[in-house]
Amino acid sequence: MSQAWYRVLADAVLIAHTGVVVFVVLGFLTIVIGNLARWSWVNHPWFRLCHLAAIGFVVAWSCLDLVCPLTDLEMWLRRQAGQAAYRGGFVEHWLHRILYYEAPGWVFTAVYTAFGLLVLATWFLFPPRRRRDDA
Repeated sequence: MSQAWYRVLADAVLIAHTGVVVFVVLGFLTIVIGNLARWSWVNHPWFRLCHLAAIGFVVAWSCLDLVCPLTDLEMWLRRQAGQAAYRGGFVEHWLHRILYYEAPGWVFTAVYTAFGLLVLATWFLFPPRRRRDDA
């Protein structure tokens, strides 16, 4: 495979990874705002399970001090493309790049865990329901 294809694949993984981050953050806001606005679809069990699983995976990987598999894959693809791979995790790298913010790894673990607990709290404040249970 040519270096150009590796670069395209690395960019595709970056886009997918960004999508996961957006889903986790905006999904949480959608759940809270949607419940306050009485949107029943925000409590659909599949949406809620996918959202909880996504942040649960992030928290578990962070607590285990592991790099996200999407970050590993993107970095490997970038090396295959002859590009420099960044160090650290995806969120750490892009926060630094966008905001010029640096923090030790434990800070990110604490933030991920706190956010994960907020997501878990929404399960009790706004429990998932099937449409027929919304009536």
